[in-house]
Amino acid sequence: MVTEADVAAVFLEHAQWRLTKDYLPKIVRCIEMLSEEEIWARPNECSNSIGNILLHLCGNVRQWIVHGIGRERDLRNRSEEFAERGPIPKDVLLDRLETVLHEADSVLENVRYERILDGRTIQGFDETVLTAVFHVVEHFAQHLGQVIYITKAVKNIDLNFFPMDDRGRRTVK
Repeated sequence: MVTEADVAAVFLEHAQWRLTKDYLPKIVRCIEMLSEEEIWARPNECSNSIGNILLHLCGNVRQWIVHGIGRERDLRNRSEEFAERGPIPKDVLLDRLETVLHEADSVLENVRYERILDGRTIQGFDETVLTAVFHVVEHFAQHLGQVIYITKAVKNIDLNFFPMDDRGRRTVK
């Protein structure tokens, strides 16, 4: 019989896996391919650079999980994430992202299943622990897609994250 604890555990473990084992390595692979100039390039003033996206992801994960769920101090200055023009070196950007994901991972490891529907106010939104985690994973995935798209456009390569056979079925690398 499946219990509420089982469902909460699977949800939290999957969120942790997505952020640290799936999404992060894809970002690392993209960043390693790009120069500092490419990481901080903006196609226009209405768009963000990959550097800005990474700073934004750090701010979002920290605010929603580390602060919002883990109750640590809120250090975020969201407008600075987008105002930065760099170059912050790519190893520094990746270190910041890995650090905040490690902090978030620690918070999620300590969430007790009976607390998953507890209320939180984050960025002025009324959330639960579950919806806050869902927001972060979804938000991270959207920006990961931007990083992948920009990398593919700049480098003119297929990153081959999801190899397919001739019949359109996913293959294992």
